[in-house]
Amino acid sequence: MSLWAKVQQLPPVSLQQIYGDVFPIEVRHYLAHYIEEKFCCDIDPDNPQHEQYISSLINSLIKEIEDKASVVTDSEYFLTKLKLAEAAKLFKERYSSCPMQLFTLIRSCLAAEMRLLQAAGVGNFNGFSNLMISNSSAEVLQKINVLRNRTQSTAEDIRKMEEELESFALQYHECQKITAHLQQMITQQNSQIPNNNATKLQKQKEAVEASLNQKLAALLQLKLALGEKLKETFQLVAQLQTHVLDEELIKWKRDQQLAGNGANFKSNLDTIQEWCESLAELIWLNRQQTKEVERLKQRVPMVDPPVVADVLPHLLQEFTQLLSTLVTSTFIIEKQPPQVMKKNTRFTASVRLLVGGKLNVHMTPPQVKVTIISESQANMLLKNDKLGKNESSGELLNNIGTMEYQQSSRQLAVSFRNMQLKSIKRTEKKGSESVMDEKFSLLFQSQFSVGGGELMFQVWTLSLPVAVIVHGNQEPYAWATVTWDNAFSESGRIPFAVPEKVPWSKVAEMLSLKFRAATGRGLTEDNLRFLAEKAFRGNYNESTNSMLSWSQFCKEPLTDRNFTFWEWFFAIMKLTREHLRGPWADGAIMGFVRKRKAEEILSSRVQGTFLLRFSDSELGGITIAWNSDSGEVFSLQPFTSKDFAIRSLADRIADLNHLVYLYPDICKEILFGKYYTPYQDNPPSANNGYVRPTLVTQIPGFTCFPNSYPNTPQHDSDSPRHTPSVISSCPGSVASTVPSHINGPVEYLDQFEDINGLVNFEMMS
Repeated sequence: MSLWAKVQQLPPVSLQQIYGDVFPIEVRHYLAHYIEEKFCCDIDPDNPQHEQYISSLINSLIKEIEDKASVVTDSEYFLTKLKLAEAAKLFKERYSSCPMQLFTLIRSCLAAEMRLLQAAGVGNFNGFSNLMISNSSAEVLQKINVLRNRTQSTAEDIRKMEEELESFALQYHECQKITAHLQQMITQQNSQIPNNNATKLQKQKEAVEASLNQKLAALLQLKLALGEKLKETFQLVAQLQTHVLDEELIKWKRDQQLAGNGANFKSNLDTIQEWCESLAELIWLNRQQTKEVERLKQRVPMVDPPVVADVLPHLLQEFTQLLSTLVTSTFIIEKQPPQVMKKNTRFTASVRLLVGGKLNVHMTPPQVKVTIISESQANMLLKNDKLGKNESSGELLNNIGTMEYQQSSRQLAVSFRNMQLKSIKRTEKKGSESVMDEKFSLLFQSQFSVGGGELMFQVWTLSLPVAVIVHGNQEPYAWATVTWDNAFSESGRIPFAVPEKVPWSKVAEMLSLKFRAATGRGLTEDNLRFLAEKAFRGNYNESTNSMLSWSQFCKEPLTDRNFTFWEWFFAIMKLTREHLRGPWADGAIMGFVRKRKAEEILSSRVQGTFLLRFSDSELGGITIAWNSDSGEVFSLQPFTSKDFAIRSLADRIADLNHLVYLYPDICKEILFGKYYTPYQDNPPSANNGYVRPTLVTQIPGFTCFPNSYPNTPQHDSDSPRHTPSVISSCPGSVASTVPSHINGPVEYLDQFEDINGLVNFEMMS
């Protein structure tokens, strides 16, 4: 039995909780088989590889609806035909640019059906088990549909009240005529009208008055019932709005902030906008209904019972406040400005009003102004909801824009594409504070009216904290400030308070997140254990979740070093991102291992085994450690970004024949071969006619033959091109030819000119 066949056995009121104007039940009914076949399959909406399939699926669904509408010819189903045609048109207009939303909506409806069946005790969900998940989106849609149905029901009650009032008015007018006629009869003392006529009129008047009193009592009860119904609707709308704004939208903002540290950010802002627009519509309709009931009440002299308070005036204020909260909360920054901001450098940002289209704000497009404010000014703004006139902490260029409405996406937004920070005012520093400790924020402000000027809103929102730099050497510390803030700030905090100490487990999670975003691969448990020992200066106890302080993180120098833990980590991350991303992602770089540990693990391996580790003593350095035939382990002076700008790590490893196996026993060609610079038989000439030289890495004391370099031009045209042998050795005893401490490789200009048997070398340090 199909899912829809089972669902139809449920009470109709159950389905009213799921289907409505957003997704008509007629579409579900007439395309039941198609929907269950196509939308119940194992498709992951969060998988980018499935986006194209989902887009074509939605287009196919719209075509199916149109086809179904065209074949409905029976006049009995004329309204159904119209409903299907309207649904196809709605889906095409609303979801052509965002098919994922409709796909998620349909899956949510199917999941809601499954929950209803499960609650009713209907089993056998074979083929639909992938829909049996908790779905917050489905719950929100159900509540919106319930509120829509309540609002429609209230509208019907108001129409009924209006009809009753009109009937009351007619009877009241009739009663007045009878009263006037009767009064006229009484005042005519010499009337020739029999007294029984006056008696009849009196009885008729009393009957009409009794009917009027009954109608008045019924109207009073209807008005009280409407008041209670509107009050209950308000409570339901308020609860739903609290969920959408305080949970869903706050979660979106938190995810956006974590994305600043490299976390994956799967934005569902379009879905949240759908919810907020529905809330805005519901609040506005119920607010208008409250005003209408209040207006109808004024048409007749209804007096509330002494024990019953009139809820309508207060309810109108509450609906207005609810709408105000919704509007001000949905003025959001869709694209944050850079959190490390350099003076006189162009940057972008964009803001969006999620309910702007629904409230027709775009009819008079509002302007948005951007200023930069300090931490203390942000505190003042939150306390007083306003700042002093023209109060800011710097000068921004191109900081005013007009919001524009995009009909296709139904988005009211403005993008600032050419903003620039011209100047900044810093506060006086105390104690060990640095200018990079100071946080600023961009303040976006606007104002607009709703309902033909009936309501005026002043809205503002703050960007994530920003650290301002004037020189590149300030960048590492600035990133420490914003990274710590992004990772450990709490919702509802005082700007921009962060904890002084946090558990190492949270720091480790943050470091791994940053490293993965920058380099393509996160950190292992061994990597994090090594980092913990370094951050705690060797005083790390793995059994307890030690607390790392801000000072330990980026203020206090490491033991016997003139740089901090964060400076060391940041330099390594930058080096890996710019020069070592491929080998790191392949797992070819051990990286986070101490020198003594490297010597221990290499000493037991075969000759020519090597590993790569990040330098402890030099910022942004990586060294090669290898073992010799004597069992001794050597380490090269660390390579830095400057070295790799000249010759890559893979080429340098290829140059050194004595490096054979990457620890533990992987031939170096397997991991590094694909990164070698291809050899060119005819080296390109410079514009001046000279042949360009190639640098080669060589270690004094280790004999390396020129024809062994796989990516170096050969100099004897008659000799074949050689590649490094899998097993390679250097003549002589390494122990006797290599100094006990190797300062580093020597690089040669490998420009050989075989003229009259002369070979020229130019030494490069």
